[in-house]
Amino acid sequence: MVQFWIAIQKLVQYNIKIIFGNKFLYFMLSALVFFIITVVVYLLGDDEITQATAYKMLMLPSILLVFYPMCFGLQNDQDAKIVEIIFGIPNYSYKVWLFRLLISYILCFVITFVLAVLTDLAIVSVPPMNLTLQAMVPALFIGTLSFMLSTTIKNGNGTSVVIIIIGLILYMMDNSLGVSQWNIFLNPYDVPVDKNPQIFFNAVFHCRVNMLIASALFIIIGLNNTRHREKFI
Repeated sequence: MVQFWIAIQKLVQYNIKIIFGNKFLYFMLSALVFFIITVVVYLLGDDEITQATAYKMLMLPSILLVFYPMCFGLQNDQDAKIVEIIFGIPNYSYKVWLFRLLISYILCFVITFVLAVLTDLAIVSVPPMNLTLQAMVPALFIGTLSFMLSTTIKNGNGTSVVIIIIGLILYMMDNSLGVSQWNIFLNPYDVPVDKNPQIFFNAVFHCRVNMLIASALFIIIGLNNTRHREKFI
């Protein structure tokens, strides 16, 4: 049993090095710095800091934590050149990438939860677990979309450019989409005063369901694309 957990630990460590390109510590620090900068900006502003504000402060760092590994993970895999030897088992690409997706989002969840707890203790009273789960949904959507595109574009830089363009378009559409189930930036804690709360929460629920379904499809398409990796490694 001890040897099993040691093997799992080594497997996790190896895959973290691959998906983060040996830069995991930098991404943790960048997410923390980005969070601190966002907090300072809101503290210096005139607006009251609420749970809706806390959601905004957490959503972007959580997306940042999955952006690089999902965009550059396949390219880092190619650069390592030894993953096929280590995972020389049938259908290894499915198992390896499901494992890596799981690792990436567990790490993202843990770090986001820690930031949510810090927010609750030092800035504004929030439900840390619920806030973390809400922030993870757009992070899951953006991350899995990045993964799918990376298996199609086959280049980390190209994937990141496409994702940034898509993100900017969706962000510019935020106001026009408003309280819509198609608005991935819909803030579940920012209830409009001129809207029926029940209608708003229904829109939030359907928005989350849409993103979860889309994320599942992105994962399936991305995993299917990895079947043909050997053609471009």
